[in-house]
Amino acid sequence: MKVAVIGAGAWGTALALQALRAGGEACLWARDPGRAEAMAAARRNALHLPGTPLPPELHVTADAGAALSGAGLAVLAVPTQYLAAVLEGLPALPPAILVAKGVEAGTLRFPLEILAEARPDTPAALLSGPNFAHEVAEGLPAAAVLASTDAGLREAAMARLASPGFRLYAGVDPVGVEVAGAAKNVAAIAAGAAIGAGLGENARAAIVTRALAEIARLAIALGGRADTVAGLSGLGDLMLTCAGAASRNFSLGLAIGRGERAADVLASRSSVTEGAATAPALLARAARAGVEMPVCAAVAAVLDSSLSVREAVGQLMARPPREE
Repeated sequence: MKVAVIGAGAWGTALALQALRAGGEACLWARDPGRAEAMAAARRNALHLPGTPLPPELHVTADAGAALSGAGLAVLAVPTQYLAAVLEGLPALPPAILVAKGVEAGTLRFPLEILAEARPDTPAALLSGPNFAHEVAEGLPAAAVLASTDAGLREAAMARLASPGFRLYAGVDPVGVEVAGAAKNVAAIAAGAAIGAGLGENARAAIVTRALAEIARLAIALGGRADTVAGLSGLGDLMLTCAGAASRNFSLGLAIGRGERAADVLASRSSVTEGAATAPALLARAARAGVEMPVCAAVAAVLDSSLSVREAVGQLMARPPREE
């Protein structure tokens, strides 16, 4: 089966390589024709994965119709904030796997909700887990969750993307997976800020643990399951993102903790840091559900300069005592 990967960032490129590794055919779509041409000629994604060669059998194109023609599966590797706009320009889709993690600013929609409104007849699943794109691209061992309420889609997608070095587990709770994927990016900004400000490993551990509790509360409130939050797409992804030096969200927090302005850091990047836009949107979505998320609120306040990192941590520490 041909797999069409929509989005030629680091993760999209890595998943196109993984589809080939799983024994199928893959086509990678890049929005910018010039970039697609450069990648096809150089056989590298110079912007996002410069150290990973692209094999000759990986077709790279800016023609969405050509990318999707004959594909039995589409991997939508487009950041949450741009997903709706990209979907508007795509032709008919086969069953789709979403890999973006976040909440859309303004509408407060999760990626599955964005897809469902734009393409209500497209079967969809989520792929999420503790995965850095460059490691998956290199074929290093990794595991993730493929979540959908459609058992047939889960099995088909796992068959097209899994390999001995990329272990996929079937998930039946896309809501929990989606909440965890969005919230862990926000928590990673908090963890990075604590380290950048010199507040210590105890502070980071406390932030990560309490963020996990927030994620579980929101997931359950929205119809998800607590055991999902304890798995690969929850705790596993949270651990990686809050400790891995390659995490864009952690590195943003680290820079903020060291005194840099969030806007300056974000402006200097070629890749999207999902947690920055997601923090206020996730907070608003949680408020709509009647769920308190103090760590998320602290990150949103730091990002909009309402609080300094030390002030935000001070407020978290001064919250009334409660049972865990």
